[in-house]
Amino acid sequence: MMTEETLTKTVAEQSFFSGLRDDQIEQLVAVATEIMVPAGKPVFEEGGFADSAYVIIAGRVALELDISHRAHHIVQTLHEGEVLGWGWLFPPYRWSFSALALDETRLIRFDAEQLRATHEGDCELGYEMMKRFARVMTSRLAATRLQLVDFYGNTH
Repeated sequence: MMTEETLTKTVAEQSFFSGLRDDQIEQLVAVATEIMVPAGKPVFEEGGFADSAYVIIAGRVALELDISHRAHHIVQTLHEGEVLGWGWLFPPYRWSFSALALDETRLIRFDAEQLRATHEGDCELGYEMMKRFARVMTSRLAATRLQLVDFYGNTH
């Protein structure tokens, strides 16, 4: 496991956090831990309680969508440096996708409850993080749309 110093350095090196001040990085690290997820195991499951946000440090994660209870369909594959999970931002705090580790995957996990409290306490940081997560959500929703058009066919 990473030391606090290594965790701080790792978080600061992620492009998602680029431009944040040192004190803001420290606030994020205070609610972060490193986790490992074995290949083939879920990071989280669609509909489950969204209690975390993640940054992928090593490995790959498939974002999957349950389509009509037929099967899970891969919407997007995420790689090192990408952010995973935004369901923690809005009540009722549920995952919109499932996330499956395709390889042994090392992630930094940010505790959602503590992260929300951090954002409430530092509105500048909260606003900045909301803008960054909004870009992630827009990207994921666009990828989902493309996958669904491909899956169901264009009906226009």
